Amino acid sequence: MTNHIDITSIGLLTGKVLFITGASRGIGAAAARLFAAEGAAVVLAARGTDALQRIVAEIRADGGVADAVTMDLADRASIRAAIDRVEELHGRLDGAFNNGAAGQQPGPLDTTSDEEVEQQFAVNFRAHWTAMTAEAALMRRGGGGAIVNTSSIGSRRANPALPAYGAMKRALNSLTETAAVTWAPQGIRVNGITPGGTATQMIDEWEAASPGVVESINASVPLGRMAEPREVAEVAAWLLSDRASMVTGAIVPVDGGAGA
Repeated sequence: MTNHIDITSIGLLTGKVLFITGASRGIGAAAARLFAAEGAAVVLAARGTDALQRIVAEIRADGGVADAVTMDLADRASIRAAIDRVEELHGRLDGAFNNGAAGQQPGPLDTTSDEEVEQQFAVNFRAHWTAMTAEAALMRRGGGGAIVNTSSIGSRRANPALPAYGAMKRALNSLTETAAVTWAPQGIRVNGITPGGTATQMIDEWEAASPGVVESINASVPLGRMAEPREVAEVAAWLLSDRASMVTGAIVPVDGGAGA
């Protein structure tokens, strides 16, 4: 079974200014490359400045438009400053992919520390609230836009191994749906995606902490494998595009059937 799919760019996002958080690795880095290849001007945000600059240089070398901004999702002022930087660079914002997240040390509910819960709240929920409101304010001035939030398959059901992570991602689903209804009259669409197992550093770290996780994930997926980051980014690209003009308030599974 192969998961290499050669897809030709079609200009799906031509002319759009898109902001991507968690863009230094994994799904965010794949999204940066994909969105630029589809014609968008991208602004990449993460804490890892060196990694961001490498991706920016790569996109520019291929003829794309890309810039980087350092941002800490745990710092609300940092998030707002990053959106301000988008306005300085481009004068507008057409779409945002709020993808950045913090992983949780795997373990049961009753041994999850207060500090872990606080970090999960700050990075995996509050940061999205802050980012979305700042993004929407800039989008309104341009007549609308689209936001996609990365949630998780772990938000859809009990999550005994990652209880705080799952809880904050479920809260993010609710926020996504509420924002979609609230901002629809202003021309802002808001959707979420719930990836299942995806071949990223976060999964590698989970495997290191709990050997056998990758094998278990693969066995749980009807398609028989984890997603590649590019495959998840493709769904976000469509949701951010004008092709998804009637889609808002959706939480879209990208899990190979694992949640079915």
